[in-house]
Amino acid sequence: MTSDHASASPFRGAPSLDALNALSEGNAMQPLGIVFTEIGADFLRATMPVDARTKQPYGLLHGGASVLLAETLGSTAGNLCVPEDRICVGIEINANHLRAVRDGVVTGTARPLHVGRATQVWEIRIEDARGRLACVSRITLAVVDRPG
Repeated sequence: MTSDHASASPFRGAPSLDALNALSEGNAMQPLGIVFTEIGADFLRATMPVDARTKQPYGLLHGGASVLLAETLGSTAGNLCVPEDRICVGIEINANHLRAVRDGVVTGTARPLHVGRATQVWEIRIEDARGRLACVSRITLAVVDRPG
């Protein structure tokens, strides 16, 4: 899938950033400062500060915070691809932490590798403020009936 062609977009409808950011209120994303910043034809992007909320004791971005950003992006993107009566839930996630980040903001970008009826696979790349790859993650989602 390329971001050059809107017809290649896996997303249904045209989600708004305001609506996505409203979903973050009152859950894990809000206290970590995760903010959705861009929706492309085939990607979803968000930022997260590297500060006391997201660092480990040695002053580096905590790997768990990176994984939370990755899962937030992958799961949210996946849910933008399914009908209203279905949802996506994570069943596996991995992350390779490639570069230490000490401050600033990291930006995560989720892109689909597979968007199927029963499963989805998304790759999430997290970069530091200078555009250097800090973490690469992959999440597998199950597409299930929305609880009613």
